[in-house]
Amino acid sequence: MPRYDAPVRDMQFIFHDFLSLQNYSNLPGFEEATPDLIDAVLEESGKFAKDVLFPLNSIGDEQGCVRNSDGSVKTPDGFKEAYNSFVENGWPLVNKAPEMGGQGLPYALSMAISEINSSANMAFGMYPGLTSGAYEALMAGGSDEQRAMYGPKMASGEWAGTMNLTEPQCGTDLGLIKTKAVPQDDGSYKITGQKIWISGGEQDLTENIIHLVLARIEGAPEGIKGISLFVVPKFIVGEDGSLGDRNELSCGGLEEKMGIHGNATCVMNYDGATGWLVGEENKGMRTMFVMMNEARLGVGVQGLSQAEIAYQNSVDFANDRLQSRSLAGPQAPEKPADPIIVHPDVRRMLMDQKAFIEGARAFAYWTALFGDLHHKSPDEEVRQKSDEYMALMTPVIKAFLTDRGYKMANEALQIHGGSGFTKEWGLEQFVRDCRITLIYEGTNGIQALDLVGRKLAANGGRAVFSFFAEMDDFIGTHEGNAELEPFVEGLKSAKAQLQDGTNWLMQNGMTDFNNAGAASNDYLQLFGLTALTYMWALMAKVSLEKRGDDPFYDDKILTGKYYVSRVLPEAAAHLAKLKTGAELMMALPADRF
Repeated sequence: MPRYDAPVRDMQFIFHDFLSLQNYSNLPGFEEATPDLIDAVLEESGKFAKDVLFPLNSIGDEQGCVRNSDGSVKTPDGFKEAYNSFVENGWPLVNKAPEMGGQGLPYALSMAISEINSSANMAFGMYPGLTSGAYEALMAGGSDEQRAMYGPKMASGEWAGTMNLTEPQCGTDLGLIKTKAVPQDDGSYKITGQKIWISGGEQDLTENIIHLVLARIEGAPEGIKGISLFVVPKFIVGEDGSLGDRNELSCGGLEEKMGIHGNATCVMNYDGATGWLVGEENKGMRTMFVMMNEARLGVGVQGLSQAEIAYQNSVDFANDRLQSRSLAGPQAPEKPADPIIVHPDVRRMLMDQKAFIEGARAFAYWTALFGDLHHKSPDEEVRQKSDEYMALMTPVIKAFLTDRGYKMANEALQIHGGSGFTKEWGLEQFVRDCRITLIYEGTNGIQALDLVGRKLAANGGRAVFSFFAEMDDFIGTHEGNAELEPFVEGLKSAKAQLQDGTNWLMQNGMTDFNNAGAASNDYLQLFGLTALTYMWALMAKVSLEKRGDDPFYDDKILTGKYYVSRVLPEAAAHLAKLKTGAELMMALPADRF
């Protein structure tokens, strides 16, 4: 049987030693985020996940969600009770604004909670995760009245939220949407159309669901420039906050999926449903991107989370499973065979997982801290840099962490051998659940195009050049430090290759856009490998300063050395591939494939 324990010790290292959140106590929300409070939040979140959410993970996978004849949806047994407990204990409020009833703690801390929830039960964690994204979008683009009407109960999780983008005829190309919005005399709109793949579109966890729906107002311009955003509640909310009539919307069906069975993925029909414009006409994508960017960071963490739980179980299996003898001679002579953890190839897979997970966690939380600084720092330059870093890193976190997270979950299954291919051990569910992370909230190919097509060139490339300068500063400061030499040299190599790839794109991507498209995936992988190298260099510096009697820091340094020696060399291959351009990729006529 599988198990899960929150990686609290590593999270504590990131918050206290690596990010040093205590140094930001002058900022709103950070003054309360003392090391003791952070430790308590992580411990309690871990207990809730282990005791309440994880036992429901396999149940949710086996039962799935059921659409009833009246269009209502039943979530798996135990989900509703777990959700009620989740809300009653205030977990959704950790980083929400105090004026909305929240605790106002750092966004970075809420990301750790999201990781814990997702590791324990990814399908369950999607419900509050999407609500949080919808809440942030309304806070960013909604009117004062909309924020007051929906904000507090969405913040608390009493009401859920969704994002309605995709339609049967269009996925990523939202300029093709057909859902229409007809203005009414009272200032509302009638929304008519069909949306697909709507996570949590209908469920029995909350008394109301606040749908954010993209639609086109009659007479609006064609394409993406004619899309508006609407708030469309399942139940109409009165001025006093009471729930009124059921809106004209329904779940037309549930998608039968490869994984995340415990999450209700709905076809949503809007049959003249009443909605209200969020923000300006034809500017809906601007506000929806607030939700999409938060969701993309959350999906990246989902990739990390499934790698983490798969890793924990593969470590257990590798220590318990007896198979053959060590190549160096018996390591457990009292047993009929040695545990498979003695074999180098099993160690390779375990170390690949460990090095990725710890580096990816640092990268995700480091980026989340910039989200906090963007909103809370009194320094305009810090806010600007933080905003630009968030924009630059978001597609990398979404795609790199899910690509690698899925790969690591597969490595964990491989360690289990035939046992991993069976349901009893849980690994096949982790792999199935993780697979969607490479697809939803914008496929990883779209993330790569976003990175090379939009994010690199934004503001004249200011963000990526700032990132280069930051890495150069670390290299210059620590060059000659013998203990840090593997990390400094690794970072020097990675940064040079990333800069080479960036220059190639700037020189060749604009002359032939297909060159940029052909290079985009390899460039994103190169960027991710470089970012994790920087994280490992920073963590090694801290670990060398902190090490003593606690072997944790020695283990951190060893794992980082493994990353720069065994994983980072992949960067050279990605650079070589991206510089081949599009010619051979596009040469074969479509009808000859």
